[in-house]
Amino acid sequence: QVLLVESGGGLVQDGASLRLSCVASERTFRTYNMGWFRQAPGKEREFVAAISWIGGRVYYADSLKGRFTISRDNAKNTMYLQMNSLKPEDTAVYYCAAARGIMTTTSEEYDYWGQGTQVTVSS
Repeated sequence: QVLLVESGGGLVQDGASLRLSCVASERTFRTYNMGWFRQAPGKEREFVAAISWIGGRVYYADSLKGRFTISRDNAKNTMYLQMNSLKPEDTAVYYCAAARGIMTTTSEEYDYWGQGTQVTVSS
């Protein structure tokens, strides 16, 4: 089983930037497609971005294109989410996830999840 640990969240002001990190437990991380999701209180989990395990293919939620950038460093077993121009509506717990199957935007198709890191954007 892949263990995932997110970090980098915090309280920031409207317009600020944050970079989230997700560290995997072992180098088999390289064989997984990875994604970021977020969930605000009272709302369903929402897809943010995904990245393939090889080739660096990426996919973003349409509403987040141009502000968020997903990347991974397989040598460090780490995935990142660079978030720029943050807005109050971005406030949520952000989760990293790993999928054994194909690159996907559907949370139910991910096999492993981190505990999440809180991002709060004040107005």
